[in-house]
Amino acid sequence: MTTTASANFKTEFDPLVKQSYQAGSLLMGKVRTRANVNAKTYSFPKLGKGIASLRIPQTDVIPMNVTHSAVTCTLVDWDASDYAAIEDLDKLAFDEKRELAMSVGKAIGRRIDQIVVDAMAASAFATQVAKSVGGTDTSLNVEKILRAKRLLDSNGVPAEGRVMLINAAALENALLETEIGSSDFNVTRALATGELKNYAQFDFIMMEDRANEGGIPISTTTRNCFAFHRDAVGMAMTGGPRSSVDWIPEKKSWLVTSAVTAGAVTVDTDGVIDVLVHEA
Repeated sequence: MTTTASANFKTEFDPLVKQSYQAGSLLMGKVRTRANVNAKTYSFPKLGKGIASLRIPQTDVIPMNVTHSAVTCTLVDWDASDYAAIEDLDKLAFDEKRELAMSVGKAIGRRIDQIVVDAMAASAFATQVAKSVGGTDTSLNVEKILRAKRLLDSNGVPAEGRVMLINAAALENALLETEIGSSDFNVTRALATGELKNYAQFDFIMMEDRANEGGIPISTTTRNCFAFHRDAVGMAMTGGPRSSVDWIPEKKSWLVTSAVTAGAVTVDTDGVIDVLVHEA
């Protein structure tokens, strides 16, 4: 293989990385996203609520004076890289390019998720579901799910676009709930499939324990799951993950890299609920 093959190598690699990071990320498309941001920071506009006034004939119109504000996130550079030795490419019994694409792409996908999770965890929650809802030191249960729904309803958050982010332990406990797991109560037959997709107007996303990135935050035995609306959390990026393949003579290898510049912030705290669950 000659070093001039880098153009073909990269041409093959680019679509593979895109497929991998999209498959590896759970939250892409679940939050408000602004791409092609050419700045170190990005401000998401936020408009306050207006109040209608009684109309009296032949009087001046009374403006609502809706307040305008913005919340800002800082874009940070991240990359995932690895080497592909030139001698190995023809010797291995598997397609190393594809394996590296999956590895760096999914690493970037997990990092994108973590940026979103960290933004929600850092926000000042207007409302919270206590760990005691549904019983002392309880995990995710019907009472907590319905309380989160009630809080979003009370805040006027639209039903379409609601998401609940949970981990494996919370999912296990939810499936043990009769109202969720039994087909007598839930036509989706969650227990039979082992998945909880839709319930009480939420799209459920189960994120595995991601020790390297951080995952869903936990403090001792209290896990912070999140119920949120997609427009309540904003993510900005420079244009999506970028891939590069460079020949490094000293290593006699291709340096395969996927990188992203992104940031996230909670735009509207009324649309993000911190759901506290017990985890032994």
